[in-house]
Amino acid sequence: MTTRTLTHIAAAVFIAISLTACGGGGDTGTPANGNGGPPLVVDADGNSTFNASVLGTTLSALPTETLSAAEQSSLVYMREEEKLAGDVYARLGATWGLKIFTNISTSESTHTEAVLQLLLRYNVTDPAANLGVGLYTNATLQGLYTQLVAAGSVSLIEALKVGAAIEELDMLDINTHLKTVDNQDIKVVYDNLLKGSRNHLRSFYKTLLQQGGTYNAQYLAQAEFDAIVNSAIEK
Repeated sequence: MTTRTLTHIAAAVFIAISLTACGGGGDTGTPANGNGGPPLVVDADGNSTFNASVLGTTLSALPTETLSAAEQSSLVYMREEEKLAGDVYARLGATWGLKIFTNISTSESTHTEAVLQLLLRYNVTDPAANLGVGLYTNATLQGLYTQLVAAGSVSLIEALKVGAAIEELDMLDINTHLKTVDNQDIKVVYDNLLKGSRNHLRSFYKTLLQQGGTYNAQYLAQAEFDAIVNSAIEK
């Protein structure tokens, strides 16, 4: 058996382990810390936060493959879309004083940093460099931020609906990007982002119901939405 073959086998084994740790196959997971564990840490409320050092270790063990134009465009967009989620939640948290917004905003800040790790890994210019809260290079996201903050400022119920809609949109966009992404390291990060969005959607929906609100799927198929919100938090 050649050295090259052994290297490929080792990489495949590592990827399988990494995907299991990221929640694939129903993994229950163990809260991560600086000494190891899944790169996404999930608490009892569903707040899903990347452990930067564990993610860095996971990525460093994977190959840096050729980055296609579609993959580069995807990373640039997702860097700012994840930033938008955190920015909107921070703004709505300040408006309504509800802990769910500040908690998930903190988690989202690690999501955008996870995408930044990939940008740095592939030497792609960071579109969010030196941009403050609510500011984006992408004009579509800039307009969306203004729209979402305005909608969420009407009432607490509407703010929670905005949270649910953002998580739906994140999932829709990531799944669309995954159709053109084949680099293993990007897939690991995106799979974890999806899990985080599913958990955050569950949290927003549960809180919305507790506040007396109702919600129908805005971006996902209703059946897919129902399956997510009626299932347990993924660890």
